[in-house]
Amino acid sequence: MRYRELGRSGLSVSEIGYGAWGIGASAWIGAAEDESLRALHRAADLGVNLIDTARGYGESERIVGRFVRERAGRDGGEILVATKVPPKNGRWPAPAGVAPADAFPGAHIRQSLETSLSASGLDHFDILQFHVWSDEWVGRGDWLETIADLKAEGKIRLFGVSINDHEPDSALALVRSGAVDTVQVIYNIFDQAPADALLPACEEHGVGVIVRVALDEGGLTGAVTAGTTFPEGDFRNRYFRGDRPAEVERHVEAIAADLAIPVADIAETALRFVLSAPQVSTVIPGMRTVRNVERNAAVSDGRTLGADQLAILARHRWQRNYYS
Repeated sequence: MRYRELGRSGLSVSEIGYGAWGIGASAWIGAAEDESLRALHRAADLGVNLIDTARGYGESERIVGRFVRERAGRDGGEILVATKVPPKNGRWPAPAGVAPADAFPGAHIRQSLETSLSASGLDHFDILQFHVWSDEWVGRGDWLETIADLKAEGKIRLFGVSINDHEPDSALALVRSGAVDTVQVIYNIFDQAPADALLPACEEHGVGVIVRVALDEGGLTGAVTAGTTFPEGDFRNRYFRGDRPAEVERHVEAIAADLAIPVADIAETALRFVLSAPQVSTVIPGMRTVRNVERNAAVSDGRTLGADQLAILARHRWQRNYYS
């Protein structure tokens, strides 16, 4: 496993982190706790040192906390855990015109963190992230003072935000303000927009970049094809509704043809695409099985895509929002 600096924080994080939404069984069907724990331990064995969870991910915080406690005392470095505070008003994503006092008042931030600490059994989180963000909140509300207090109390080490889906420019003012340590953003072969302004701004201001949805919720694995269905209750039924699976299949086949690679290599290529951006600190694919862990961790071998490959992939930029 290779490691990168997490912005100006002084922390080094594994290039491949662990996206822990799926193991919480809140929106993904099929996760078994015993298998999830085996996957977490295998990830740590392979050098993964960052796990990303959230208050809204069902049982994820509890399972991650159980893993960290089980891991304590074993050989290996520190396991870093990031979690997220949901907006008090329940608005996803953050719409325009909402006051910070409605979304992230200080008392709500503190209460959510205390709930997360209790659920996980941990005494602190390494990164506390707001689960939505609006640049209208920069310089307003009491959230920044609360974050400073929580850092001083040792309950969190870093502050971050999870940027609204497919809206990377919505956090530019925050990045430039110096108030944030990390941002989490959707960045993949389809949505390349973060490279336009956000990634350069993060590099300039020393902000760590955590990339989510590098595999487009499975779309960039080659496994989603016309006729693909998902279990009842799985959020991917909505994400890949209608003719979207066939649409994704056509795009993936076109990428594979242009790169002269088999469709089976798309997932690896998608992760290497993200890691080819030097501003990226880590990418956090969702991993629910040991097989997922071993496949994804193997990508951290120092090989990134060449200029010719990146030029080809630039032509496959596909701006759309399947979450809406």
